[in-house]
Amino acid sequence: MKTRFLNPMRATLVAAMALLIASCGQQAKKDDAAGGGSAAAAGALSGAGATFPAPLYAKWAESYKAQTGVGLNYQAIGSGGGIKQIKANTVDFGASDKPLKADELAAAGLYQFPTVMGGVVPVVNIPGITPGQVRLSGELLGAIFLGEVAKWTDPRIAALNPGVKLPPLPITVVHRSDGSGTSFLFTSYLAAKSPAWGSKVGASDAVSWPTGIGGKGNDGVSAFVRQTKGSIGYVEYAYAKQNQMSHVLLQNKAGGFVAPSAESFGAAAAGADWASAPGNYLLLLDQPGEKSWPITGATFILLHKKQENVAKAKAALGFFDWAMGKGDAEAVALDYVPLPAEVKTLVRKQWAEAITGPDGKPLYTPAP
Repeated sequence: MKTRFLNPMRATLVAAMALLIASCGQQAKKDDAAGGGSAAAAGALSGAGATFPAPLYAKWAESYKAQTGVGLNYQAIGSGGGIKQIKANTVDFGASDKPLKADELAAAGLYQFPTVMGGVVPVVNIPGITPGQVRLSGELLGAIFLGEVAKWTDPRIAALNPGVKLPPLPITVVHRSDGSGTSFLFTSYLAAKSPAWGSKVGASDAVSWPTGIGGKGNDGVSAFVRQTKGSIGYVEYAYAKQNQMSHVLLQNKAGGFVAPSAESFGAAAAGADWASAPGNYLLLLDQPGEKSWPITGATFILLHKKQENVAKAKAALGFFDWAMGKGDAEAVALDYVPLPAEVKTLVRKQWAEAITGPDGKPLYTPAP
């Protein structure tokens, strides 16, 4: 995506990540030349995957390096790419908005844990329409993405939006072109709310889209929506807000039309029972509550349970331990929802049980 689509805050985050990547490589070379074992491994800490949390991981990496000197190279290539890379053992950790089920984790020798929560937001480019002026339901959203509702003046849209003057523009659907956890959450929601979508398309991180144009990553979808009049797409909320995109109000399980916000994501996550979720597999779609945003989800980190490189494994756990302890303010500033304290405690306990070195000994000890 060209720079003109980035606002100043987003551009700063991207620039910060580029500097971190460069400094990470330089530090690794220095450490290798000096023969430094653990320092070299920590300096080369790498991850890849979801674009959903990429702005936050960039900010966390910037702050963590400033405090510890440990750099991070995170490639925002989409959840599907992150899963492939961690399975191939080419990165220290993978990142995905699509959680893997317990049997798939076991088959690959992986463990996953959530880091933060956020929301997937339908965004539109309709001339004369302000953010939150258009109301949609899950079933109607499914019909739009199926191509069955093809104009903004369709009677089904008008029925939910009395008094709103919508232009007679064709609807251009914008979707992800890459394997995406954001797509997984979005299509899972559509499948739950639209029987037609469920039977014709289904839910996955990569589907055969019936109509529309594809953009790579949340950035790519944002760019296409911003430049295409009459378009509708879906992105993680931080991208919608930072790019000043126009969102819709979405009907939730309680029947109300709600706006995306940290408050509405938090409301959807309030009843999440992580302790009873095998492998931490938990979706937060269409949750009860008057204020709940219906397309809410967590984003996850994937690690090998048995680690051959102890220094790198400890560096990765150290980074996320720091993020859970000191990164909440930065998460909130970027419109993500931090994990509740009890979930952080649960995750740290899991680290101590699940992640071991070649000798089978745990690599993390939770604070008393």
